[in-house]
Amino acid sequence: MYLHFYHFRKSPFHITPDPEFLFLSPSHKEALGTIIYGIEERKGFVAIIGEVGLGKTTILRSYLEKVDPQKVRVIYILNPNVSFADLVRIIYQELGLQVESEDLLEQITRLYHVLIEEYKAGRNVVLVIDEAQNMPVETLENLRMLSNLETATDKLIQIVLVGQPELEEKLNRHELRQLRQRIAIRATIVPLTQAESMAYIQHRLALVSMRRGPIFTKGALKLIVKQAKGVPRTLNILCDNALIAGFGYQQKPITTKIAKEVIADFEQKPSHPLLR
Repeated sequence: MYLHFYHFRKSPFHITPDPEFLFLSPSHKEALGTIIYGIEERKGFVAIIGEVGLGKTTILRSYLEKVDPQKVRVIYILNPNVSFADLVRIIYQELGLQVESEDLLEQITRLYHVLIEEYKAGRNVVLVIDEAQNMPVETLENLRMLSNLETATDKLIQIVLVGQPELEEKLNRHELRQLRQRIAIRATIVPLTQAESMAYIQHRLALVSMRRGPIFTKGALKLIVKQAKGVPRTLNILCDNALIAGFGYQQKPITTKIAKEVIADFEQKPSHPLLR
């Protein structure tokens, strides 16, 4: 819509997680490093915690895009609201296995032998559970059965739990104390500072701009950054809406007047369920 007007090769502020636009604040660097270290060193459990819109999925996808599929087999669970039995079936399906027995313990035993073969072949199997706060407590508790699949020195399956602060609350429940003790490393993603928010916006603009020159006035940027409170998704929404409004006014750079209009509209709109 506004790409030609602003001389962009693609939209800089799309809300869909896109590893191409990865911006690493200190806490994002820590989260990415935690994922890489936990998987490569076969630590078993890794937990990444962060509020809505802070970039957890972007970090995750950035890692997944770079892994060698010949060395790492990733099983990605997008909808974790499943029973443990169903989770095991999903793992079977992703590994190309047929379920030959309805007995869960027999399924786990067979999975152990399959993982041993993967280990001998130099492959690491990773179970990524996104939105892990939505996983039932009973399923979380039974994840210990998977973490028990190990050699004398290494875990055979790495389990990455990615979720909102509610996941931390769940893990602190008494019935999950054994699982909590098994999480070897964890990282928490925090909101961007004002300086990081400014750098985040400039980073995304630099990746798509085909001409030099300011896209936002300093005043407009300050207003947007203050309103977003360090949440990358909110920065994206406000900046994208500002560019749409600026295109409508045929105005560049984006002024404080346009930024104020966009912020006023944003404050009046109820949060969309897809953006929660």
